Amino acid sequence: MKILIAEDDAVIRRLLEITLLGWGYEVQLTCDGETACAALEGHAPPPLALLDWMLPGMDGVEICRRVRSNAAGKAIYIILLTTRTRKEDMIAGLDSGADDYVTKPFDREELRARLRAGCRIVDLQSSLAARVAELEQSAARIKQLNGLLPICAWCKKVRDDHDYWQEVETYVASHSEARFTHGICPDCLAREKAAYRK
Repeated sequence: MKILIAEDDAVIRRLLEITLLGWGYEVQLTCDGETACAALEGHAPPPLALLDWMLPGMDGVEICRRVRSNAAGKAIYIILLTTRTRKEDMIAGLDSGADDYVTKPFDREELRARLRAGCRIVDLQSSLAARVAELEQSAARIKQLNGLLPICAWCKKVRDDHDYWQEVETYVASHSEARFTHGICPDCLAREKAAYRK
C-alpha cells in the first residue's frame, strides 16, 4: 500500500521512509503542506497519509480540512504525527478530519500497529465501494426490466431497443441474472393430452 509522508524535518522524514519501506509499504515523500495537499487532492492519491502537524505553507490540520472537503479525499486514512501531547490538541486534530494521532518521538511498534489498522480500514472501504458499485449495476439491470416490453401476440417474442426480436428467456437472461428452467404448465399439459387423444 502507498503511504504519503509529509514531514519537513529531513532526519525524521528519512527515518520514516526507511522504516515504512522496511515494513513493505510504498512511500511518497513531501516536505511542505502545499505539496502534500496537492498529492492528496490529485489523481489517484495515496490511500494513507502520515502528516506532520507543523509544515511550512500549510499545516497538517489545514490539510485534513481541505482533503475532507473534497469527496475523493474522504476515503484517505490520515494519521497526524506531532510533538503536541495535550488532549485539546488531539481533539483538534481529530476534529479537523484526521483518523488517528501519533506523538513524536514515535514508538516504532505503535506506529506499525496504527498503520496496520489504517490499512484494514482502507481495505474495508475499498471492498464496500466495490460492493456498492455491484449493487448499483444490479439495480440498473433490474430497472431495465421495469418498463413496457413490446411482445408479439402470436409467437411471444419481445423486441429489444435495437429493433431485434428474440425469445423472452433470451431477453430476460441478457438483462438480468435470471436463468430459466423449462417445464410444462398444467394448462398446456391438458391441451396436449386432449390433442393426442384426438
